[in-house]
Amino acid sequence: MTDDARFEDGREAPLNLGALDQEDLKVISALVQDAVFPASEMAWRARDRRFALLLNRFRWEDRGRDRHGPERVQSLLVIENVLKVASQGVPRGDADTILSLLAIDWQPGEAPGGVLELQLAGDGAIRLEVEALEVALRDVTRPYRAPSRKAPTHDG
Repeated sequence: MTDDARFEDGREAPLNLGALDQEDLKVISALVQDAVFPASEMAWRARDRRFALLLNRFRWEDRGRDRHGPERVQSLLVIENVLKVASQGVPRGDADTILSLLAIDWQPGEAPGGVLELQLAGDGAIRLEVEALEVALRDVTRPYRAPSRKAPTHDG
């Protein structure tokens, strides 16, 4: 005989995902769509070949949104094997600038390497040349009510 399900067993767990190929990356890209972060919360450690962002991610996967309203959660987006970083449309010297991540695109190069492009609102982008595709997304806080109390929308 099986035990009845408990309420605790149905709770949503923090995300802890990895991407080693383009299909996995599509999932992570969808989950970070509309994440916001201050420019001060991105770091490239050239010696470790690691680029990281601390994001305030909209919880697109949240099935309880109708019950408790839209939520965000702080998440780490970590990209390994980074050889080179370049940006366009990202203000330099203003750490308080808030950036909005729209998508992560993969452009394969000489296998297993390529280029990851983090598409930002306002035509900005962060371009990461990587030796191999290795991306991780991990929630690091409890969800909190989205300050706008609304889900992001896209016109057009």
